[in-house]
Amino acid sequence: MNEAALRSEDHIFGHPKGLYFLAFTEMWERFSFYGMRALLILYMVQDLLISDRVDKVAGMAAYRTAIESIFGQLSTQAFASQTFGLYAGFVYFTPLFGGLLADRWLGAKKVVMIGIALMTLGHFAMVFDWSFLIALLLLVLGSGCLKGNIAAQVGHLYPKAAEALRTRGYTLFSTGINVGAVLGPLACGTLAQIYGWHYGFALAGVMMLVAAAVYFAGMRHFPDHRVKPADGPAPRLAGNDWRMIGLVALIMAIMTLQFLAYDQSFNVGLIWVADHVQLETAMGAVPVPWFAAEDSLASVVVVPLLIGLWQWQARRGSEPDDFGKMAIGAGIMACAMLALAAGAALSGEGHKASIVWPVLAYFLTGAAFMWTWPTMLALMSRRAPAAINALMMACVYLTAFVSSVGAGFIARFYEPLGATQFFLLNAGIALAGTALFATLGPSLRRAMDRHDQAGESSPLASLVASAE
Repeated sequence: MNEAALRSEDHIFGHPKGLYFLAFTEMWERFSFYGMRALLILYMVQDLLISDRVDKVAGMAAYRTAIESIFGQLSTQAFASQTFGLYAGFVYFTPLFGGLLADRWLGAKKVVMIGIALMTLGHFAMVFDWSFLIALLLLVLGSGCLKGNIAAQVGHLYPKAAEALRTRGYTLFSTGINVGAVLGPLACGTLAQIYGWHYGFALAGVMMLVAAAVYFAGMRHFPDHRVKPADGPAPRLAGNDWRMIGLVALIMAIMTLQFLAYDQSFNVGLIWVADHVQLETAMGAVPVPWFAAEDSLASVVVVPLLIGLWQWQARRGSEPDDFGKMAIGAGIMACAMLALAAGAALSGEGHKASIVWPVLAYFLTGAAFMWTWPTMLALMSRRAPAAINALMMACVYLTAFVSSVGAGFIARFYEPLGATQFFLLNAGIALAGTALFATLGPSLRRAMDRHDQAGESSPLASLVASAE
């Protein structure tokens, strides 16, 4: 595809029409996903698990027996938090299989359609008590089919040589994600507070129908993609490549420390806000899910500030490297947990904490996310061995799987420790990430530079370069 093709009638403002259909599909899908996620933990601890209706949930007795056989006896809050953690974690684990299904067998279009259907059924299944666990399973499987493949379709819209244009396309696509992540908790949370939980869940289902309509309307603009079996055996990774993979895995493990605290803000954090924060304002009560929307909004607001800061630092020769940025992000995440701890400590017996503390905390979580997550994606794209670069990019999401499940496990200590000590514990976990990145960062960077230099002259690197 040449520049003339990019200006053809199949393009709008220089981008393929398919980009806009995919961006709006993802916007409404993320609206549903984040809107439902903002309600989930509160719905369990404030309603479903403390009511007689829990006995009517299909498979609940067997599920609880299985969970407690692994994690031990759990209180209602601990059981809800562990369930939330498992759900949030597997949402980021199953895309590995969805990508494989699309690449090798069905193609991205068919797998995305399957994902949309499963997620739509899952959101509507949340409206009924008996299908609660079935709903979570459908949402996990649907997200696995949709999440990675719809993003991959964006890349398939552009010719390989149009690198800068593709980057701008992904920026527009990510804007749709962020808009949906802000609007979903705001709208679903408001409906849930005014009319009841199931109205919020139903709205998430309705917006998945909108996402489906947008995707089907734009299907003729989407290319399909399937990996064709290569001629001959795939090139084997060299010893240098395996050492680089080991270094990348270590970095991912350190980054998980920050995200344990981040995921806790949507787990126990929302429980604490609901129970111990004064949410009444002069304009009425603030729905708890709105704090999840604030995190997403902060992730959008800080982007131009960060870009401006880094450009200013670059001109002065003081811009932090990738490890420095991730260390700062982990430190900001620790500050968010400290804000929640301060709010808990300053609210005495019988007195609720000021709303200022969670407002501050959830702005900081969004800011910390933008210091760390895009930096990790960029580092992985640059450092992962070329022969498995796409696979390693997908593996970054395994950190979200580990941190979500881990946060669910750590949540069991909320009731025994109390809110102040619990949030201090999470601040300490994030600070451990800061310390490790700050101390090990220079050594890790030097080691990766050496392996990059050695890899440039390896036979495998030459083979991959010639294939490109």
